[in-house]
Order: sequence, then structure tokens, then C-alpha cells
Amino acid sequence: MSRRMTVVFDDDELYTALKVAAARSGRHAKDIVAEAVRDWLATQEDEALLGDLEEARLEWQRRGGIEASEFFEGLATDQKS
Repeated sequence: MSRRMTVVFDDDELYTALKVAAARSGRHAKDIVAEAVRDWLATQEDEALLGDLEEARLEWQRRGGIEASEFFEGLATDQKS
């Protein structure tokens, strides 16, 4: 199902740049705007995930987590013993 939305550009230079980019690329301006919105939304999701990852890393540190390299070095040392 297709939905419609009207976008109003208060910035004439931005509007002109969009129209020129669309003409040069042979694309519709609406497709460029939709792509930009999708990219922006993905960036927002990535930033939220980064926050979650940082929170998990801090929790891991609080619980005494060790780096993977240290863990595997310990395993190698234990196997040699």
C-alpha cells in the first residue's frame, strides 16, 4: 500500500540541490528523499544499539569480565601445564 506525504522545503537552496541531483541521477526527488529518510532511521537505530552495547560492556566489566585474548591465553597456559 502506498502512502503519500507532502514535504515542504523552507530552504530554497536545499530544494534546488535536490532537484538538480535527481535530474543528474535520473531519479525522482521523492526516491532520493525516501532513501535519505531510510538512512537516517537506520542511523538512529544504530545509535540506540551502540548505547545498548555500551551498557552491556559496562555490566560485563562490573561483573569482572576479561578480554577474549586474556581468556584464550589462560586456556593455552592451562593446556601447557
